[in-house]
Amino acid sequence: MTDSMSASMGQSAAEPTEPPREDRRQQPKPKKEQLLSPATAAKKLELYLPATPHEFQQTPISRTALAELQANPPAWLVTLRREGPHPRSVVSARLGVSNSALARGGVSDVMTTAEIAALLAEMPEWLVEEREKRAPGSGRAPGTAVGERPTA
Repeated sequence: MTDSMSASMGQSAAEPTEPPREDRRQQPKPKKEQLLSPATAAKKLELYLPATPHEFQQTPISRTALAELQANPPAWLVTLRREGPHPRSVVSARLGVSNSALARGGVSDVMTTAEIAALLAEMPEWLVEEREKRAPGSGRAPGTAVGERPTA
């Protein structure tokens, strides 16, 4: 009786029931290389964009190319990092003050390494005060920090 039921349904015992279905799920797409604008790449490399080569300023940079620039910097990048001009964030770090302190002190946003060294050698009063605000004891002569009595 089971043979008559399978025969009435159009299937025989020897035939497979259905062919395997095709996998129609969406396949993952290959990852695209993410591109950074020249301004973003310069910010990540801590460079002043107008001082970079024209080619760097005009073409987007991939993340792998950025990593390569960081790992093996070309000659222009080494020179730019050593001599400047440096962006505000690098200038403030080298002077040991905040970005706001540069604005309060009237310093331009961009400085070369020589200008930074000259400012550190001169050590104007605003720089002494701003360094003291950021790290107490670093900007003033011993005995003149805020809260201390001057030594005689």
